[in-house]
Amino acid sequence: MIENFFKSEESDFKSLIKRLRKRDFQGNTGQAIKNSTYQFATNVLMKAGSLIFTIIVARMLLPELFGLYSLALSTIILFAAFSDFGIGSAIVTFIPKMLAKKDEKKAKAYTKKLLKWKTWLLIISSVVLIASSYFVANYYYNKPIFFALIAGGLYIPFMGLTGFIEQIFKANNLFREPAKKEIIFQLSRVIIVPLIIFFALNASLKNELTIFFVILGLSLSYLMGGAYLLLASKKKIHFLKSKNKSLNNKESKDLKKFLIPLTATALSGIFFGYIDTIMLGHFVESEYISLYSASLSIVGSVSAIIGFSAISLFPIFSKLKGASLERLFKKGRNFTALISFFSAIVVFFLAEILVKIAYGNEYLGSVTVIKILGILIFVIPLVSIYNSYFISTKKTKIVAKLLIFTTILNIILNYTFISYGLTFGQFEAVLGACGATIISQFFYLGGLIWIRKK
Repeated sequence: MIENFFKSEESDFKSLIKRLRKRDFQGNTGQAIKNSTYQFATNVLMKAGSLIFTIIVARMLLPELFGLYSLALSTIILFAAFSDFGIGSAIVTFIPKMLAKKDEKKAKAYTKKLLKWKTWLLIISSVVLIASSYFVANYYYNKPIFFALIAGGLYIPFMGLTGFIEQIFKANNLFREPAKKEIIFQLSRVIIVPLIIFFALNASLKNELTIFFVILGLSLSYLMGGAYLLLASKKKIHFLKSKNKSLNNKESKDLKKFLIPLTATALSGIFFGYIDTIMLGHFVESEYISLYSASLSIVGSVSAIIGFSAISLFPIFSKLKGASLERLFKKGRNFTALISFFSAIVVFFLAEILVKIAYGNEYLGSVTVIKILGILIFVIPLVSIYNSYFISTKKTKIVAKLLIFTTILNIILNYTFISYGLTFGQFEAVLGACGATIISQFFYLGGLIWIRKK
């Protein structure tokens, strides 16, 4: 059985190479290959750039300041989750269906409705973050990140609107422009933020002000990337030029029904991804948060690069049904599982070398953390492709229920394991967060597999 699996994957891989050489992108398979190629390039740019950026920032700030930066950014992203509510998934689900029917007016109507909701959610999320920043920084964390959270009031709308426009391109099977936007964003932040840190450290600014200006620099980078996409959309997104048309009552209700379970999914997903850092921020010093964040950066970068197929297949999943959908899903899943497994093994054995090269001796404590969290390199890409499958087939309630339950489990496990780890020391508390995260991710993946087979 295993031998047949590898033979099948070898045949698919040869077919893939053949199509790429001939630039044969016809049909659903060809479109999937084209999308995957651009998405892979985007993921490489995004995660390689993110890793390089994190390495530079970590080395310049050193563990204490880097821990504060990581905690502030995680908190801002947690608040930003309240501005999504599944709108990104709705874009790549409804718009491709309308375009497949040649109904550009309706595609524009869905875009306008979702943009209106997105804008209001971004405003509300930013205001709530600013209003609660003093309490969060000084009472929950008891750490100097108040001004950084205030800066998050700009970070949230710039990041949110950029992401919204990017999803419109992907819904239109245009993956080249998002790749170019990623280049602009990565280059700008690698230039802007280190310059800010350099001048802040030379001016001997307080830690709180240093992190404040770093978050502002990141916000500016998102603004630059978003501005490029906005200009490109006027030339590339043709359906936006069609005449205005509103959704009827039934279509609006169907859209809300689609979004309601995804609201819970979006919030639970962010809590799932950041609750470990948020809880560690309450219990341990910033130096230990930096070890955990540095490890997550490496593991997350590898996982995202491997998981490119889940994003690139999403718009195509939305168009397919029956045997065609199942066949494409299985090929994407098997390919992802194969490269994820080998990547996890490589990271495990090279963990110490990676830390020394990337972060320096100040972060050697993260080697053990990387080896443990490296298991997620296998799990996360598979979770992504299963999520794409369920959401594209509008089985969002199933995903929402499972994710909500798993998020609650994750919170309970994090609190239990971190608290128990603290009885031995703060580093052991970090290891407790690792264990809670891995168990939760495996539970979620197992649930997705079981539900699909059911």
